[in-house]
Amino acid sequence: MKRSNHEMVAQHLERENKALLMALDAKNNPADITLVASSASLRGAAHQPSFEEQLAVAQGKSESVTIKDYSNAQYYGVLEVGSPPQSFTVIFDTGSSNLWVPQINCKNCGYWFMNGGKHKFDHSKSTTYVADGTDFHIQYGSGDVKGSFSVDDVTLAEDIVIKGQKFAEVSDAGGLGMGYTLGKFDGIMGLGFEGLSLGNAETVFKNAMDQNLVNEGKFAFALGDNKEGELTFGGV
Repeated sequence: MKRSNHEMVAQHLERENKALLMALDAKNNPADITLVASSASLRGAAHQPSFEEQLAVAQGKSESVTIKDYSNAQYYGVLEVGSPPQSFTVIFDTGSSNLWVPQINCKNCGYWFMNGGKHKFDHSKSTTYVADGTDFHIQYGSGDVKGSFSVDDVTLAEDIVIKGQKFAEVSDAGGLGMGYTLGKFDGIMGLGFEGLSLGNAETVFKNAMDQNLVNEGKFAFALGDNKEGELTFGGV
């Protein structure tokens, strides 16, 4: 009889939990380290992860990204999209839930003589890019942007790598006007609840939690007063 997806997931988690418990026991009882190694070999692992590596996978991480402050009016930081990663300066916005960055050939997406222009995503250079193509159109209080959805890896902070993140490549940011053209940011990463997300896209932070990449389902800002601050993912 075919097993349900729920049963297969439950059994997979049970196997992983047993492996972690064995690693914990081996840490406390070095004499049993051979047993752990033998068990790992039976699972066909080419690389035998250290105790610290296994524990990091189980517990996730807590890492911070630097938040730049422009005249106490704009607060922005860097994330990366694709493999190899392409860097973008984004506003981490608690009032929306989608991630978007401008694509190459984006219209009304800044000019090189204003703040050096915008960084634009070139999906042809990413080995982990997956096309989606669904229309994306979001309205902010300051205007709208349009584009289409794509799927790729997204890296937060030092090395929190979210696999298969659905995000938008914006093809026209004209609705945001000069505020975007003169702004210090390339795109926006929403930190709001999933219910606000367009296109049935899970939020970046929700995916980070689901993939066990962060210690806790928390993030925290520490903003400076005309100086740098930080945004911590996975803790406070």
